[in-house]
Amino acid sequence: MAKGFPGPGDVAALRLASKAGVHPAGPQESSLRNELADGIPVRIYGPDSPTPTTPVVVFAHGGGWVMCDLDTHEALCRELATRSGATVVSVDYRRAPEHRFPAAADDFFTAVRWAYGKWGRPVVVAGDSSGGNLAAAAALRARDQQLPCIAAQLLLYPVLDHRLESPSATEYAEGFFHTAAHMRWYWEQYLGPDADPSTPYASPGLAPDLSDMPPAFLLLADCDLLRDEALAYGRALARNGIPVQVNLYPGMFHGFLGGLGYLPEAEAAVNATTEWLTNLPRRG
Repeated sequence: MAKGFPGPGDVAALRLASKAGVHPAGPQESSLRNELADGIPVRIYGPDSPTPTTPVVVFAHGGGWVMCDLDTHEALCRELATRSGATVVSVDYRRAPEHRFPAAADDFFTAVRWAYGKWGRPVVVAGDSSGGNLAAAAALRARDQQLPCIAAQLLLYPVLDHRLESPSATEYAEGFFHTAAHMRWYWEQYLGPDADPSTPYASPGLAPDLSDMPPAFLLLADCDLLRDEALAYGRALARNGIPVQVNLYPGMFHGFLGGLGYLPEAEAAVNATTEWLTNLPRRG
């Protein structure tokens, strides 16, 4: 466990700290609405009747499968919807350690299938950090079940490999906000003592076959211990003929999109993301 990092009994305090400074939108903000996606709470941004050319994005927030919620990621989801014209569905999945793998993955996939049925079109699965893990796992699951519900995957500095053995996991293990010790703790909370961490639905980067997957956009921070596992995932997709766009931001740290409004790099990254959303590559 990470030195000085809260244990499972302190999860409530950790979650409270993750929401410091977050101010949820008031009722006057009519561009969002809360619904249930086959029992899973979701918050929807953007048009309820998107045009045939605008995407539907199903988004999973980060936070190590333990922290964060709809409120902490409201600003990012709102910006994605506003700048791209997309309908963004943010998913309030069950969190660890109360609900371990595969609870979060199951909830997110339920929301994906619900959105596909509601709007009658394949959706873009998206997420940051551990949310990117859930998005990539959903893409694998849809492929394995031969379900046409996913058009593309938008992965923002995603968690993809439990082993943390890449060069970047060593180089940026400490001193860059998100540490390897913290990441190991998150994995412990998510998986518990019984789950197999190597199963592709837990570690999508370890999937032995990435053929017939949806196109991907990988937005990565250079000074991030997760950088190389995401690059490896992108290369594996490309080897299978999957369209992949990788945007790597030099000098940036894990979670830098939280600096939207302050960091020019975060502004550029969100603009690149929304440009990709408005020009989605077609599946092969």
